[in-house]
Amino acid sequence: MLNEILFYSLDRAIRQYRKFAQANIDRAGIDITVDQWLVLRVIDEHDDLTQADIADRVFKDQASVARIIALLLKRGLIGAEPLPNDGRRTQLRVTAAGHDTLVAVQPVVLSNRATALDGLSEATLDQVRRSLERIYTNCLPSPVTPTETPITDAATQNPVPVAKGS
Repeated sequence: MLNEILFYSLDRAIRQYRKFAQANIDRAGIDITVDQWLVLRVIDEHDDLTQADIADRVFKDQASVARIIALLLKRGLIGAEPLPNDGRRTQLRVTAAGHDTLVAVQPVVLSNRATALDGLSEATLDQVRRSLERIYTNCLPSPVTPTETPITDAATQNPVPVAKGS
C-alpha cells in the first residue's frame, strides 16, 4: 500500500500542510500565495541571489520563480535595481509594501506551524529533523573515490551515473 511508503507519506503531509497554510493565509485576508511568500522571504533574507539561487532555495524551477518575481514586481512587493558592476544582473529588494506583507503573514505562519506540529515533542521533532537530514545526505551524489572503478558506457567509455540506493 502507498501509505506504507515513507516518501508517499512525506509528500502527502507536505501537500496537506501547504493546502492548510494557504487556506489560513486566505482566511486572514492576505493576498499572497505560499510560493510567493517563500520567494519574498528568501529575497528579504538574501538580496544578492540570482533567480537560479532563489529557485534552489524554494525548491521550484527557474521558470516558476521568474513568474513569481514578475508578479511580486508588478504588485510592488519587491523592486529591482541594476547592479552597478554587472549590467546583466539586477538586485532584488523587498519594498515597504513587501515588508508589510511579510509582517502580516508571520503570525499566520507561526500559527500554522504550531497547529501542524501539535502533539509532537521537541525530542520527536529533533529526531525527525535528524532523520530527514540523513535522508537528504544519503541522496546527495557521491564522488567516485580513487579506490572505486566507475561504471562506463561500453561504446563511449564515458562514466555512467549510478543512483545511490536505487
